[in-house]
Amino acid sequence: MKIMKLIHITALCIAAMSLCGCESLDYTPADQMSGKTFWKTEAHARQAAVGLYSAMKEPWCFGMEFTFDMCSDIADGTSPWADISRGNTFASNSGGVQNHWQYLYELVHRSNTVIRNVATMPISQQTIDRVTGEARFLRAMAYFRMLNCWGGVPYYDETCDINKEFGNLKSPRSAADEIRRHIIDDLTEAIEKLPVQWDTENLGRATKGAAYSLRGKVYLYNREWEKAIADFEEVVYDKENDHGYSLHPDYNELFRLYNGKHSPEMIFSIQSLDGNTPGYALDIVSYFGNKSTMRLIASNRIVPSTTLADMYENLDGSPFDWDDIFPGFNFGGSQLRREYMSVAIDQGSTKVTDLLKCDTTKVMDAYRTRDPRLCLNIITPYSHYLGTDAGSSPMDKQFVLADPTKGGAPMEAMAFIRNSEGWNSYFWRKWIPTGNLDGYWGEYNRTPYEFPLIRLGDVILMLAEAYNEAGYTDKAVTEVNKIRARVGMPGLNSGAEWLAVEDKADMAERIRRERAFELAGEGQRYWDLRRWGLLENSVKNATDIFGDLMYTRSYQKRHELWPIPLVEMDRNPNLTQNEGW
Repeated sequence: MKIMKLIHITALCIAAMSLCGCESLDYTPADQMSGKTFWKTEAHARQAAVGLYSAMKEPWCFGMEFTFDMCSDIADGTSPWADISRGNTFASNSGGVQNHWQYLYELVHRSNTVIRNVATMPISQQTIDRVTGEARFLRAMAYFRMLNCWGGVPYYDETCDINKEFGNLKSPRSAADEIRRHIIDDLTEAIEKLPVQWDTENLGRATKGAAYSLRGKVYLYNREWEKAIADFEEVVYDKENDHGYSLHPDYNELFRLYNGKHSPEMIFSIQSLDGNTPGYALDIVSYFGNKSTMRLIASNRIVPSTTLADMYENLDGSPFDWDDIFPGFNFGGSQLRREYMSVAIDQGSTKVTDLLKCDTTKVMDAYRTRDPRLCLNIITPYSHYLGTDAGSSPMDKQFVLADPTKGGAPMEAMAFIRNSEGWNSYFWRKWIPTGNLDGYWGEYNRTPYEFPLIRLGDVILMLAEAYNEAGYTDKAVTEVNKIRARVGMPGLNSGAEWLAVEDKADMAERIRRERAFELAGEGQRYWDLRRWGLLENSVKNATDIFGDLMYTRSYQKRHELWPIPLVEMDRNPNLTQNEGW
């Protein structure tokens, strides 16, 4: 079980912090560590490693992974990637693009500082190797993200001393293939140096399994199928090491692990230690929550798309079609859809006063008789959610689609879930705490759940993809069926004609859909669509449940790579811009 412990560290001062609640650490930021006072003891090496994980989990580094779904077809939103999502990103005004670049390089330079200094410390070789392995893993992780965002970027390794060269970082961009080679080299060395498992007090630090998984992902993205298979098989089948990973038996619980609960499915993850202490939890709810979630003021920044909701299969594995539920729904226009799905509510927003033409049971059945992950990931119309009232006490809420011409409006302070953007959109259930978690959770901007950066379910689906692309489609079916079996979905090739896999191309499409079903809300879809060459085909306007426009989206070929931030080009005259920007 690999759980990333969140350590709250200020950037400007030395703080005494606890790792896993077991020990007190005095932490000095890596770029402020003096050779005269630091890099002397085993404790110093441990503190330096802690600093790397702190940099990694910063929001603009890897602490907002879940938000990338809004750049894909399975989520819509307003922040933090609105420009990228809507297709109007510009190098001169993309704050998110600039921030991601800056914080990824912060992680690179911290890793370089650790690699350079730990090598000559008067400590055990085992500690040197393990800390070096952690630093190389995290450096590879940062460069892999930069490779996917920008292609080739300037490469700085441990020979670059940031304390001496901060004002003179003017290397040109290395070729993408060169960056990839450096990433593979780092991960190969990390595999050699990292332990298979850490002891209980060090859970959350990078392991061999994490390095194998990430290296396999790099190979997969580069279409090196056999190499990807070898790495993924090591993690899934314990070819050489007993990694101890297994699928969590309960899909819903997997995304509600808090207060020290761990899962053997988590290979490399960020765990929020406390729901009431600043800095110890990811801010997921501010982006995914609804206005019934812990008296949330700014909410619904990111919502599940109608595309995602409509994508989920029927419970027997057959394709879902709204016309099978409500004749004419697909092309009847928003007014017909409103008639099928809207009710009237009272002015006090406490109850439904008239069902009008809506059969709410039929509406609910349209969702709850499908793949269980639909209703576990998404709050659907007329379903309930345990939110909180104005005093943060648990209160049952219902998601109603109210006809505004009949009076009343959904209000979170009373009974109904409300969307702050005015959209008749879906809401996330995944990652959203229920009630106040029996008092454990008290602030909406601290979501106390373990968040996976790499988990076994994802690795299994990547292994299935590599198998299929390499011509082993039967093996791919076996892997995908593991994921489907957990939630009670019928396996592919298990009888019904709609479950039969016709060929490699059919299997590829099924894997792509399965990744959307399984990994919704985890930030993987955007990177998947780009590497599959499907980003352009996925771009369409964001529409609500009734088919009404929420906002427009566009695509240009230049969107396949992000622009180099203008401020970085001003600082480094040797940088060249990506095509089209």
